[in-house]
Formats: sequence, structure tokens, C-alpha cells
Amino acid sequence: MVKLGRITALLAGAALLAGMTTGTSAASTAAPRKTGPITVAYVEVNNNSMLNVGKYELAQGGGNVFDIGVIFAANINYDTATKSAYLYFNPNVRNVLDHVSTQVRPLQAKGIKVLLSILGNHQGAGFANFPSQQAAAAFAKQLSDAVTKYGLDGVDFDDEYAEYGTNGTGQPNAGSFVHLVTALRAAMPTKLISLYNIGPAASRLSYGGVDITSKFNYAWNPYYGTWGVPNIALPKSGLSPAAVQIAATSAGTAAGLAQRTVSEGYGVYLTYNLGAGDSHTYISSFTKPLYGQDAVYRP
Repeated sequence: MVKLGRITALLAGAALLAGMTTGTSAASTAAPRKTGPITVAYVEVNNNSMLNVGKYELAQGGGNVFDIGVIFAANINYDTATKSAYLYFNPNVRNVLDHVSTQVRPLQAKGIKVLLSILGNHQGAGFANFPSQQAAAAFAKQLSDAVTKYGLDGVDFDDEYAEYGTNGTGQPNAGSFVHLVTALRAAMPTKLISLYNIGPAASRLSYGGVDITSKFNYAWNPYYGTWGVPNIALPKSGLSPAAVQIAATSAGTAAGLAQRTVSEGYGVYLTYNLGAGDSHTYISSFTKPLYGQDAVYRP
């Protein structure tokens, strides 16, 4: 399922690798250090393999092109019998998680962090409408349990497609996302939590004297082919104002956004829809301004 924000952007036309704080359970081989922003790759696992994230390196021995790979996407679903949200894996996501030894561990062995993106699923359940703190904490436990069980490096929140109100669910409320992220951070203090900066949850980061901004490691612009600084008070090292869809955003735009990322001192460069096959020519359009090097493809 392609994200709504991603389609809209198409139609509309420097943290270091060493600075990423995680608690990866898998043993990993230290990747060569590179200087510059980290680069993130979302992978639509309904169509493509997570292993593609590990197939690109910098030509002059500077390490991996991609520092974070995001499994897109698990879902927040709604059980109408119990009137509660639950974590759902479609068959393709399930296949990745059931085969982490071959789909995830090879990336982690290269020093690449792997996050699980959580997305609404048209059932009325979303991050912004938990009816109580206890309900939010229960879903946070499902997320943290999944991260632990599968040895992942964290969670990415994407508040799209929830269709708040469906199945008699509530509309977004002020405390829901704050309770959810607070409980999740407490459950996994060393893992990564990222925010795809869209939807009602993204504008509800403070409640009852609690501000969850500092509980995120990263936040990124959700509109491809554009520049937009996420409206969250993270340091520049944790923000990606640039967002590109690989091969769909023009190479010239990708290069310009990468150059702006460097010149304005931001620490993350976001990419979406990394597919199969050799895309090193396109990927080089942004690695050259980001790192001063071409990308090479290692199938």
C-alpha cells in the first residue's frame, strides 16, 4: 500500500552513523564510517526485498549508502469484538519477520538499523484515538514485544489510513499519542523511534504537561520531491526536510535536496520505495552531494 502523503508529494511535483542510538540485539560487523547525514530507505515489502537496502555502498570505501531500512508496513488494526487496537502483519510483512535470519540479520551485520513502520488500515484504529492511557500502553507493549521478538532496531509511526470514526471508533484526542509514545519509550529505552510527520498524531505531541518530542530519535518530511522541515523540536541531526521517491522524484531534484540537506546542516536524508535491480546511477545523484562519492551496486 502506497502512502497517501507519498502520492500527494509526487503529484505536487548531519547526524553521523556513529550517533545513532539503538539496542540492536543481533551481532554486527562495524561498517566503515562515513561523514555526513544518515540516509533512510523505506521498502514496500509487498513488492520488494529488504535485502536491497544492503546492496549499495559508497564507491570509495565509505560504507553503506543506507543507514536505516524501514519495513513498510505493519498495521494498527481494530478488533470490533473487544473494541481494541492490535498489531497486524500482512503476509508479506509476516514473511520478513518469520525470516529475520535471512531478511534482517544480514542488514544488521552490515551496521544497518532496521525499523518496523506501523500504518493505519482503514479500520478506525490509529495512534491518535486510544480511549485511555491503559489502551495506549497495551498497544505500546505489542510494539515493544515485536521489536524484542524479532530483534529489530525500533519503530516508525505513520498516521495515515486510520479512517478515524470507522467501526464506531473515536476521533483523535489530545492524550492518545502522548500516552502511546511515552509507554513505548519506557519499554524500549535504547531503541529507535521515528515519526513520519503526517496525520493527527503528528500534531499532538504534548498533553498534561508531558512533551514527547525528546522521545523521538528522528522525524521526516512525508512529501516526496519537496523540502519541508518537520514541525517538531528535535535537533537538526534528527530531522529530514528532504524526501525523495527513488526513480520517481527526478535525479536533479534528489541532488538539489541532498545539497540543501548538507548546506543547511540537517542530519537525515529520506528515501522511499527502494526496489529490486541496479539503481546506483539514480542513487549517486544524492550520494555525491551528501558524501562526495558515487554509489555502487553489490548484488
